[in-house]
Amino acid sequence: QVQLVQSGGGLVQPGGSLSVSCTGSERLSSFPLMSWYRQAPGKQREWIASSEPYGPTNYKESVKGRFTISSAYAENSVSLFMNNLEPGDTAVYYCRATRGRDIYWGQGTQVTVSS
Repeated sequence: QVQLVQSGGGLVQPGGSLSVSCTGSERLSSFPLMSWYRQAPGKQREWIASSEPYGPTNYKESVKGRFTISSAYAENSVSLFMNNLEPGDTAVYYCRATRGRDIYWGQGTQVTVSS
């Protein structure tokens, strides 16, 4: 069973920066797709970004230019760097690894943007 362990996140003021990392129990480069999702209170989980090993990266329009996926596949980790954070970015953030019909999720990390 593949395990994804997340770290990072926390509390930041509007305009600040945070990062969330996702470390796998096996090489993340073996997964054709790594994605990030978030779930705000009272809302459904939503996709925000995806990347392919050594391939293209795609972002939800509302985070484009502010969020960046940085992959360190040699270290079995993928990170989401978030800049210019807004209160609307407050949510629990999840990483997801997809390989064929197999999908694995991280445990979730709280990101709170508040003054």
